[in-house]
Amino acid sequence: MSAPTAAPVAHTESMFHAVLARLDAAAKAMNLSDDVAQVLRYPQKLVKVCFPVTMDNGSMQMFEGYRCVHSTHLGPSKGGIRYAMDVNEDEVKTLAAWMSFKCAVANLPYGGGKGGVKCDPRKLSVGELERITRAYAKAMRDVFGVNKDVPAPDMGTSGREMAWILDELNKVHGEDVPGLVTGKPIVLGGSLGRDAATGRGVMVSTFAALKKMGLDPKKVSVAVQGFGNVGSHTARLLHEHGVKICAIGDHTATFWNEKGIDITAALAYAKKNGGVLKGFTGGTEIKSGELLTAKVDVLIPAALQNVITEDNAGNIQAKLIVEGANGPTTAEADPILQDKKIIVVPDILANGGGVTVSYFEWVQNKMGYYWTEKEVNEKHDLSMETAFEHVWNNAQEFKTTMRLGAYITALKKIEQGVKMKGFY
Repeated sequence: MSAPTAAPVAHTESMFHAVLARLDAAAKAMNLSDDVAQVLRYPQKLVKVCFPVTMDNGSMQMFEGYRCVHSTHLGPSKGGIRYAMDVNEDEVKTLAAWMSFKCAVANLPYGGGKGGVKCDPRKLSVGELERITRAYAKAMRDVFGVNKDVPAPDMGTSGREMAWILDELNKVHGEDVPGLVTGKPIVLGGSLGRDAATGRGVMVSTFAALKKMGLDPKKVSVAVQGFGNVGSHTARLLHEHGVKICAIGDHTATFWNEKGIDITAALAYAKKNGGVLKGFTGGTEIKSGELLTAKVDVLIPAALQNVITEDNAGNIQAKLIVEGANGPTTAEADPILQDKKIIVVPDILANGGGVTVSYFEWVQNKMGYYWTEKEVNEKHDLSMETAFEHVWNNAQEFKTTMRLGAYITALKKIEQGVKMKGFY
């Protein structure tokens, strides 16, 4: 895709400033209404709670929890809950804004929300995690709602935590409403296909981009950073389609094999090894940063944010980057990648599979009828392919990158919602 050289982006002091930088660039490119742009620069609601929890040793400990609702212009807000020590106001504001744009790109009737609790789930017992989760849910009882703000799992949480939140909210409200949360266990109204949905979306986006680039998926090499839920499913699905994965890595170890890594063996090893890759023998161990600059055709960052920066962007050799993680590329790195003519399928498009199937779960909860996994996957793939086409076409029309094309796609839709509902 041809694109004009972008001007360097000013250094961003926070993740949210990076969102605003891209919002402003897209707004300028599409001549977005100043009033609408101003509305979207601020979240609608930001809630911080502090709550006491009795620990296993009998002591009482205070925990901080957050929930940000960025937008409800297209429908109830939607977004995950993460448990991590670095959860903070800036992070939830950023991720909530990304969710607004991600849902609009995916053409879902949602706005964006995000939340979290500042804690290290790896150092807590199951009982402590349950008490923290229930206390957080109760503290947020006036924020969450099936038609107000619908949470889901994120980093450090899973279907287990969603089940606790659902049960606590049902007790508070005195009724059984499965659509209050998504990403639930199947037995409690979860959707088949949800666990692999984000990785599946990355796979669909990768194939769609390769098709536009005229590259045969069975003749390209791929590096996947991250081997958690998103990275492992992405690698598995690509491997099952005959794609050669030359590099994989997680927070414990990174491996390279020019002939291709046996992903089935890697998954089996990680499953028996506490979920991590350390000690895997199916490749040569390399430094984690070397994966990002490896000689491959496709790079899939599916782990942490801000890993592709102005310091390493110039050394990236991949022709295509598909962002499985949220915010893996800094705003400063964007113009460098653009100058190198590297196509970037942005996070708000590429990892939209998770929220797409969360929407399907919410719909199934509301109608009380559940689809087969095959039906869910077919609907998911069609939705992701359609979203990719919209973003690609807008990028072409405005002669810009896919990242700004995705923001333009989202802003076009949100602008209609803001104007039709009014500013008051």
